[in-house]
Amino acid sequence: MNKPDAQRPRSQAAARIAMILGGIVAGLILLELGLRASTWVYLFNWPNFVRDARTVHTERDTGRHIHDARLGHTPRPAYAAPGIAIDADGLRLTGEVPAGSSAPILAVGDSFTFGEEVADAEAWPAQLQRIVGRRVLNAGVSGYGFDQIVLRAEELAPRYKPGAIVVGFIADDIRRTEMRRLWGADKPYYDIEGQTLVPRNVPVPPRADPRTTLNFWHRTLGYSFLFDFMMQRLGLLYDWFGDHIRVHPPGTGERIACLLTARLAELQRSSGARVLVVAEYDPVVWDDPAFAAKQREMTGALLACAQKQGLATLDSYNAMVGTSKPRQLYVQWHMNGEGNALIARLVAKSLGLKAE
Repeated sequence: MNKPDAQRPRSQAAARIAMILGGIVAGLILLELGLRASTWVYLFNWPNFVRDARTVHTERDTGRHIHDARLGHTPRPAYAAPGIAIDADGLRLTGEVPAGSSAPILAVGDSFTFGEEVADAEAWPAQLQRIVGRRVLNAGVSGYGFDQIVLRAEELAPRYKPGAIVVGFIADDIRRTEMRRLWGADKPYYDIEGQTLVPRNVPVPPRADPRTTLNFWHRTLGYSFLFDFMMQRLGLLYDWFGDHIRVHPPGTGERIACLLTARLAELQRSSGARVLVVAEYDPVVWDDPAFAAKQREMTGALLACAQKQGLATLDSYNAMVGTSKPRQLYVQWHMNGEGNALIARLVAKSLGLKAE
């Protein structure tokens, strides 16, 4: 008899919830339209921002790089763009080769070694070449993890027979060893079995079409200019736009990187080339103390592993602090000519080299 009365509060609660949700949706729609109207362009243009960002990155990356079944990707031979020139072997040009028969110096690393955001002559391998008067091979590759850096050193050392190998890295390269895909490009990675590194994802598959990498949220919220605006303000666009696939939990990369230093030690023995492991720093280190503490911890642990393996190490942190203006040594995300000059001087000193 009282059943209808008992159901009335429930129906009223459901109605209130529906009204609240409807109000929220209506408010979000108004915010979306208002924000688009403020730019005018996007009031009539409704692209999927994630898909477009990944497409642009893919087009840029495939223009500069070629697929490599062992390493993932390498610089495109004979590639040229304003300020950037790659030779026929996929190495960035370092300027006029000094006369003499001394064995070259092989520089491997990520975008900091390659010299993103600066011209060929301003990258630190090119500046090192001018300091020591000895050929320096710039084999840095943007986007590499520490695993790819070691693999590239192992691949190139037998070919060029260097007298020294400089292995540059930033702390994020350690995190990258936990990934199977970075910025849309598949890469090799390692599993750990006991104290052994087991290679995976080799041969590395070609880069996927960015249209096939979108999940449900990318296919829906990717069209929202409001959501894109919020992610940008929160500093989360890196992961929202980036196509990354993680295969190991955070922290695993530190173990992988440490085990990889044994590979560098073996390379030092087999090649006869002295290996120098060089720590460089992301610019955010100078903006965020908590971030800096973690980066320093990861960097210090890897350098300690390298030292235990009998490798020479160089931590550029104190030298950068000593300039009293470390943040001014960057263009935006990478070092400028002055910052790269500092690294080149530190490397020359660590190798005990003087102009020949």
